[in-house]
Amino acid sequence: MRSFSNSCRLIATAILLPAALLLARDVDTKFHNAPASAQARKNPYEGQDAAAQAGKRLYARNCLSCHGKVGKGTGNVPSLVDGKLDSVTPGEVFWFVTKGDKDNGMPSWAALPEKQRWQIVTYVKSMGTSQNSQEASAPAPPDMSTSKLKAPPPTPPFTDFRYEKPGTVRKITVHDLPQPYATQSADNGPKLVERPDNAWPVAPAGFKVELYAAGLDNPRTTRTAPNGDIFLAESDPGRIRVFRGLTSDGKPEQSAIFVSGLKRPYGLAFYPPGPDPQWLYVGSEREVVRFPYHGGDLKASGTAEHVADLPGPSGHWTRAVAFSQDGKRMFVAVGSGSNVDDPDTNPREKNRADILVCDPANCQLSVYAYGIRNAGGGIAVNPQTSELWCSVNERDGLGDNLVPDYITHVQEGGFYGWPWWYMGGHQDPRHKGKHPELKDKAIVPDVLLQPHNASLEFAFYEGQQFPAEYTGDIFASQHGSWNKAVRVGYEVIRVPLHQTGHASGEYEDFLTGFVLPDGNVWGRPVGVTVAPDGSLLVSDDGSNSIWRVSYGGK
Repeated sequence: MRSFSNSCRLIATAILLPAALLLARDVDTKFHNAPASAQARKNPYEGQDAAAQAGKRLYARNCLSCHGKVGKGTGNVPSLVDGKLDSVTPGEVFWFVTKGDKDNGMPSWAALPEKQRWQIVTYVKSMGTSQNSQEASAPAPPDMSTSKLKAPPPTPPFTDFRYEKPGTVRKITVHDLPQPYATQSADNGPKLVERPDNAWPVAPAGFKVELYAAGLDNPRTTRTAPNGDIFLAESDPGRIRVFRGLTSDGKPEQSAIFVSGLKRPYGLAFYPPGPDPQWLYVGSEREVVRFPYHGGDLKASGTAEHVADLPGPSGHWTRAVAFSQDGKRMFVAVGSGSNVDDPDTNPREKNRADILVCDPANCQLSVYAYGIRNAGGGIAVNPQTSELWCSVNERDGLGDNLVPDYITHVQEGGFYGWPWWYMGGHQDPRHKGKHPELKDKAIVPDVLLQPHNASLEFAFYEGQQFPAEYTGDIFASQHGSWNKAVRVGYEVIRVPLHQTGHASGEYEDFLTGFVLPDGNVWGRPVGVTVAPDGSLLVSDDGSNSIWRVSYGGK
């Protein structure tokens, strides 16, 4: 096992922006290595309301589909507000908008007139400090989905949302992978809309889907406490919510705020494992903290205790947390700061794109496995085999059908390829000739998923309600693509483990229907947990809801 401080870092980001403007400046480096001349350059339109309003319209056409109306990003697309650009000068933003960063999904906007680029900068720098931060009246960006839906059917084993159907079994192998750049790299971020009255998640025959909770704010990770309470991280408002009980119509009997005032909490884990935990651990972008917890607590009985500092900021911000079954190890997943930046030459990638580990009694982080672009969306320990598993967002920019996301058990000390290799000995052409000694070390994951799916949280099914063949299987959320011409993901999948605890490469669509026929998106699954009665709870940060999937028989 390599030490945390000396580890050879890799990178990742799972849904890094296309029309994305920027990543926040790393504390140790310049903003995307902007030259001094860019830092010193002044915005000739600074403070001009007319320029900001013009920039708002340009932002809506060019950037909104990825960064959202108020600049908070979508999924793992970085936020442009919340202080992310406070230390970045207008000249640096202008330079980056002009130059772009193709490898990280940021196009060059040099074709726009200089005045328009400065107007975008003026608007972006004003976001979060004025009425511009409110839900916008800016015109919606052109809807390109209609023409894309005329695309021919995908070639199996690859698919898109039009063909996702509960019960459909899929299997992708390394032999199915196309050459890089077989298709152009798409810029097709989700256009989020309100859920129509006739839209509802669809599950296999015999299952029922109910709305468990609504009106939430950025619901992300869900965890079931040993006493049966359901914990939820609402990341943007910085709080953790608790639900208790179940009414006859499938809704919680009680809801409470366990703790608030946090900075984008995501990972949740109870410690020690077992029926009587004493702590709730919370992973956020820069640290892991813990709160005192005893079964039945609806509110934290003490303040946060710092456990460990984590690498950051910028890029992937989610930090999943899990414990080994014996309680002797804490695992933390840290995604890359970019799409495919070379850690050899980019300091911000130090100690990133890894799963880290420490002894909870004295947390000194070291690297458990590396070359994992972003497992920050989900890690968990298999209760049957005690193995650590992860859900990974792989890289973008190589075409519609590269590189597959994946779910896999994690080998200690294992190298999973990023950024130089992928899916075993396939070299990323953006790093041609680099690190040949790692080619044969790159591990092929257990289950290859659709490229750009944005696989996030998952749970092993230990309930008694579903049919027996589901016991021990994985249910995983797929947050949805931006880098594919026709959308894919936006569903929950099932990974059969065949009552052995081991996968054989297949997965199947389980909960679909979050994309409308016109390609617009109303729901994006994130968290998955098994409720005490054996039903499945799925958080959805598209509709700000939690869905409950129960089984009633065929």
